Amino acid sequence: MSSSSASARSLTRTSTEARSAYPTVSTMISPEGSLEVLSQFEVNRLRDTSSTGLHETLRRCALAILTAGALSDNAASMQACYPDFDIELLQEDKGLRLKLDNAPANAFVDGEMIHGIREQLSAMLRDLAYVSNELVSQGAESMGPSEAITNTVFQILRNANALNAHRPPNMVVCWGGHSISRVEYDYSKAVGYRLGLRKRDICTGCGPGAMKGPMKGANVAHAKQRYDNSRYVGISEPGIIAAESPNPIVNELIIMPDIEKRLEAFVRLGHGIIVFPGGVGTAEEILYLLGILLHPANQHIPFPVILTGPEESADYFRQLDDFIAVTLGETAQQRYQIIIDDPEAVAKAMQKGVDVVARFRHENHDASYFNWRLHIPYDFQQPFEPTHEAMASLALHANQPVHELAANLRRAFSGIVAGNVKPNSMAAIAERGRFKLHAAPDIMTHLDALLNAFVEQQRMKLPGTAYEPCYTLA
Repeated sequence: MSSSSASARSLTRTSTEARSAYPTVSTMISPEGSLEVLSQFEVNRLRDTSSTGLHETLRRCALAILTAGALSDNAASMQACYPDFDIELLQEDKGLRLKLDNAPANAFVDGEMIHGIREQLSAMLRDLAYVSNELVSQGAESMGPSEAITNTVFQILRNANALNAHRPPNMVVCWGGHSISRVEYDYSKAVGYRLGLRKRDICTGCGPGAMKGPMKGANVAHAKQRYDNSRYVGISEPGIIAAESPNPIVNELIIMPDIEKRLEAFVRLGHGIIVFPGGVGTAEEILYLLGILLHPANQHIPFPVILTGPEESADYFRQLDDFIAVTLGETAQQRYQIIIDDPEAVAKAMQKGVDVVARFRHENHDASYFNWRLHIPYDFQQPFEPTHEAMASLALHANQPVHELAANLRRAFSGIVAGNVKPNSMAAIAERGRFKLHAAPDIMTHLDALLNAFVEQQRMKLPGTAYEPCYTLA
């Protein structure tokens, strides 16, 4: 997104009234690329302030991007610091303009918006407009066949220019928590550095913590290797990005419509996944991935998965491994490897795994840029709305195919994530009390132990904040 310098300088004003700790800037900027021309339908949807409109989503996501790296990594708390912030789309003779009122001043330098922030703001607008106009308005979000949902994911990634047919398989997805210790963060950075020395691109959930560390490490290594066109892909969705600002290293921000399409984008775009320490959100991602890999149709598809962390995180992975063993069995454990406190071994193992994926894709004439062959069941693709009724009715017992149990466990963890950070779920819990989960006794015992361990290790909230559970195990 390029700014009109003269216009920005003439319209920019800094406000220090009432909140001197949070100076603001009001200005107008011009989008770049295809965003210069939007249809009246797209503009009206983004302007719509009703419950079915996109304006509030646009405002919250824009503020999260503008506050990235400011006073806090908690974008939700930043919303309260800038209550007067607003963004308005103006259609002028020369094209679209963005009017920003009371925007965080940290997003500007000498009256100009920081280039990386402009890029991310542009990407967010691009994806919100595209999904609203091309997909939602045409009913693609409610299509039944699994292939149609996958095609939706493909279209969003293609529209974002995230698919490159001429690039060899080298995209490593890194998952992990935003609320991790400094030791764990430094370890994720060390792993990213060694991946970067091997010229691997990095894809994460784009937030802080274990989502930023690998990118930061790889960024230094790419510079040493003079690796041009480095890719730092951040994949988010509106509810998450409004709670976790994208980190500034992300140079390809992609906003998927919901969590399920976000998760599918990771496994379609990536050639291997590394999981760092985290909390319930990371456990949710692991269970989603295992649920897919355990499906009979995917048994022979190579997909390297490594769980790793420093020595201080060994208990975290031991607890996860024990929980997976009890709930999903030894077959699930065979789909990943655990490497503790050895960044070099992680990078070598991932390089070996990606090489296997590349050979498999070549021998089977598969695309290198999108994992079409991987089968994702339709129920894995359906958005899970964590209402009190939906959470209470989850089938958490062993009397079902193992990949379906993994899917239901994933939904339980997804509901806990929503109860922790998403405004709608938090409001519902404040009104009706905690979510209730019902499970078979053996699963309940281990689920209780795992969640209690997350609380004790302060993996449910940002450090320094007390955790109030949003769930009850019944």
